[in-house]
Amino acid sequence: MPVNGWNGAWVAERLGIELEDAPGPAPLALTDLVGLALRVNPKRPHLLVSTVLAKHVPTDPRLVQAAGHLLGLRVAEHLGRLGADGSADVAARLRAALAIGAEGHAADLDGLVAATGAALATVETGDGVVLGYAETATALGHLVGRALLLPSVHSTRRAVPGVSSVLGFEESHSHATTHLVLAEDPALLATPGPAVLVDDELSTGRTALATIRALHAHAPRREYVVAALVDARREADRRHIAEVADELGTRISVVALAEGEVRVPEAAAAPEPEERSAVGARRSGELVPGADPGDAWPVGVRTSGRHGFAPSDEAPLADAAAAVAARVAERLDAAGVDAAGDVLVLGTEELMYAPLAVAAALRQGGRAAYFSTTTRSPVQVRDEPGYAVRSGVRFLAHDRDADGYGEADRFAYNVAARDWAAIVVVLDRPTATAALTGPAGMLAALAPHAPHVLPVVLPVDPPGARPLRGPTFGSYGPDEVAWLLQDLSHVRLEGDREERERRIQSGEAHYAESLPTEYRPDAAYRELYDEQVVAVADRVAAAVVTVSELARRERGRDDLVLVSLARAGTPIGILMRRWAARQGWDWPHHAVSIVRDRGIDLVALRWIADRYDPARVLVVDGWTGKGAIARELEAAIEGEGGANDVLRLGEPGAGVGAGFSADLAVLADPGECVPLHGTRDDFLIPSACLNSTVSGLVSRTVLNDELIGPHQLHGAKFYAELADEDVSAAYLDAVSARFDDVEAASVADAARLQRTDRTPTWSGWASAEKLQVELGLPSVNLVKPGVGETTRVLLRRVPWRVVVAPGREQDLRHVRLLAADRGVPVVEDPSLPYSCVGIIRPTEQDGS
Repeated sequence: MPVNGWNGAWVAERLGIELEDAPGPAPLALTDLVGLALRVNPKRPHLLVSTVLAKHVPTDPRLVQAAGHLLGLRVAEHLGRLGADGSADVAARLRAALAIGAEGHAADLDGLVAATGAALATVETGDGVVLGYAETATALGHLVGRALLLPSVHSTRRAVPGVSSVLGFEESHSHATTHLVLAEDPALLATPGPAVLVDDELSTGRTALATIRALHAHAPRREYVVAALVDARREADRRHIAEVADELGTRISVVALAEGEVRVPEAAAAPEPEERSAVGARRSGELVPGADPGDAWPVGVRTSGRHGFAPSDEAPLADAAAAVAARVAERLDAAGVDAAGDVLVLGTEELMYAPLAVAAALRQGGRAAYFSTTTRSPVQVRDEPGYAVRSGVRFLAHDRDADGYGEADRFAYNVAARDWAAIVVVLDRPTATAALTGPAGMLAALAPHAPHVLPVVLPVDPPGARPLRGPTFGSYGPDEVAWLLQDLSHVRLEGDREERERRIQSGEAHYAESLPTEYRPDAAYRELYDEQVVAVADRVAAAVVTVSELARRERGRDDLVLVSLARAGTPIGILMRRWAARQGWDWPHHAVSIVRDRGIDLVALRWIADRYDPARVLVVDGWTGKGAIARELEAAIEGEGGANDVLRLGEPGAGVGAGFSADLAVLADPGECVPLHGTRDDFLIPSACLNSTVSGLVSRTVLNDELIGPHQLHGAKFYAELADEDVSAAYLDAVSARFDDVEAASVADAARLQRTDRTPTWSGWASAEKLQVELGLPSVNLVKPGVGETTRVLLRRVPWRVVVAPGREQDLRHVRLLAADRGVPVVEDPSLPYSCVGIIRPTEQDGS
């Protein structure tokens, strides 16, 4: 925006550039929407610097939002989807606000916001999709999609490991040319309605035509609309678009807020770049201390349209941005930042929409917030009146990108445009790497320009990873657990028990590829279960408190994130979360899948790493038998090529902690396999007595290559038809009701355990190997020690015999009842270190 005249005058005079508006329906003038600067790019000497995009110029977020919504309203008018009020009032108010200049204090921006809202309310819904261009138009595409009530997606320069681009195209004049489109659902780009392509400027139309050709090859449609803030095509370019439309047999329209021609003399050449120190540099700023405000962003809320953004995602994003803004305001207040001081919210490259929403929420909360973003495009910086880029900050790239993480340069322009009270840097977790905080990183480069710099790290949604919650998946409450699983309820995975066992042991199938038929207990077994819950509720509650307090002490923190191993660990995770809540601690809880011989679900783990510091994560299970899952977890996390390597975590100063820990916390550790446990007694845990009806009506997890791709979450089924038999909530309530009575003694027990040597002895594994030899079994995998594992053998597998220790009848009543029901012999062994051991019947050979 011009301060002393138009901020393109300096370049226009020296290069002989002229901007001429075209007659027509465009509501704004070119000079309303752009200034001029000089590129560091031989393909084009000049750069149109938008006054409303906030890519190069810190801008009031209300102006950015209004301009984007106005563009969407103009498209809605073109498509016949806008009510009688139209967009004229919004356009007039926006032009008046822009004419006031960079300070903008006299502009009726609240009136502009109100007029925009009124116009948006008249838009009629319809089919179609919006595609915004990286990096400059990602937020603009969101805003147009919001106005049109259409789903949107934006192109990206960030390759996501294992995710294939639905389509790609080139932007020939750009500093970084290759675009990827990583829509989570390819059908998003195959809607029959119009495709709306959104960019900040339309100079030749080549990028738009490359996109249209790619889209048309993917799924032909009748109409494409190219929407831009500025349409500066020449007549030859306009004819070319018409020719391509005829060639493809489709309609291509262009809608813009300003339309005209930028005339550049053929001999025009940019003056040599000047090396200038940053204007307005002050003392080095300090990082604002405290927890990351980005943690206020709720789990599962989209932060960008990289993988698609639905209209239903809009309200959750606005709420999340408001929560982050409130946390930012608290941090700024605590640091003594003047409430009247100007605050710059700085987004990072493609991440524009979420930071814009945070800036807008800060404005609504009374802070004088402005918005801008970093860029990878080098621009000549000249501290001259009438020049659009007066200052620049250069730093090393902190995103892992194709053009060189920690090597290529990135930029933030016009940061010295005003005297900032604080700079709030908003980025997503994959970009919170060591390069961010290094001596040549962005935070250090920004430090001279504000007394306080506050980084805010938001999560990011990998495709194929959205949590499932009750009551739409499982019977647990939506606040009790988020299942990081795919819903396979529609797939028939159960089969004949004998045939399933034969295929598993013969090596024809893996046990996780199918499911056993759900056990339906008779009245006698249900009555026994109810009695057992009453009998052991105190012991379970005590073990829950002990392991929770022991883990908290060992980690030295009260902000744990629980990751339960579905499904046996999930009731334990819920109980631990409930106990923590009684202490005033909010422990988020997610359930993930781990499969023996296949490892933990890395897609789920990546999802968690994108939201939380992995140093906070505590993995939870129900109990140990031999310790196979404890070993699987250790190999998955710490082994060569393990999760910490695959997810590339643990960089010093990366903002993602020291990586995941392979420590496993369990309620009962009779196998002496883990240091974090509530007890090492082999006692009855009621959640082992039943299948899904005590585990939220969710099946054991499934990993089947025919159903689940290499970059998709593992799966499970929701047995909603068993709701009348569900005792999941009643079990949890019975245990958590005992917390008051056991808490003092259990906390003291945790303190005692912390002082003892809890080094795993793996006695359970040794015992299983001994039984394997004595019974002549082909594999130790047929030996399932402990009450929980024995119960699983009787409920899910084809049991051969049960070995029990004398004197443990109270914990084994249900085992004897199940064994009798199945005709399985029960034999006693006084030397058994467990209450019992279940033995799977061997078939031809063991592959289980």
